[in-house]
Amino acid sequence: MSQIAERTPEAERQHRKEQLAATYRIFAKLGFEDGGVGAAGHVTARDPLEPDTFWVNPYGVNFGHITVSSLIRVSHEGEIVEGEALLNRAAFAIHSQIHAARPDVVAAAHTHSMYGKTWSCLGKPLRPLTQDDCAFFEDHVVFDAFTGVVFDTDEGKAIAHALGDAKAAILQNHGLLTVGASVEAAAGCFIAFDRACQSQLMAEAAGDPVVIPDDVARGTYATVGGQMAMTFTFTPLYDAIVREQPDLFD
Repeated sequence: MSQIAERTPEAERQHRKEQLAATYRIFAKLGFEDGGVGAAGHVTARDPLEPDTFWVNPYGVNFGHITVSSLIRVSHEGEIVEGEALLNRAAFAIHSQIHAARPDVVAAAHTHSMYGKTWSCLGKPLRPLTQDDCAFFEDHVVFDAFTGVVFDTDEGKAIAHALGDAKAAILQNHGLLTVGASVEAAAGCFIAFDRACQSQLMAEAAGDPVVIPDDVARGTYATVGGQMAMTFTFTPLYDAIVREQPDLFD
């Protein structure tokens, strides 16, 4: 935390952009893209110099090809203020409203990952079936008002309202959404959330899972559900992708 506090705003901007570009590369490796072209997924990072703007991927570019220099900066009004590329209107409609409603949120992640979107069809929250699932106990919501592709900021406001102060949301018939106080935390949270969906799909398909009691789940959440825990989910993957694909810093 001390290193973050010592960064200048300019250095923090660069840090967030590097973490964001790495997140896209990691998400590509994990198969979180829908169709392989980045058309149905977006991760954003609030800009520390102009907090009413955020950085996001250019529309239609493969997650595995995202670099620091290819990111674009967008205002909460939907104007591209830095970079030259197409803007995903759904990314703007959802993320602008989340960033506006949650000053504590630095980053937000949403994709149509296979396990996440499959679980979302059930329209129900995750249960505390495993220790890892407890990371989301009483800290995620289900947004059950699917009306099609989100192009309207009113729909984004509805998602932000449903999210409340939680760190994750299941968007029914759609996919997953996570937020965090850093890019690392939001990305780590998304990875853990999708894995939890995968685990629960498998457990429920196999039989009648044993549910962890609420008091035990709540106590376990205190250890595995915080921002630091989410960051630690991401950090080893970040270290690996930087070594493997250093061109992401271009």
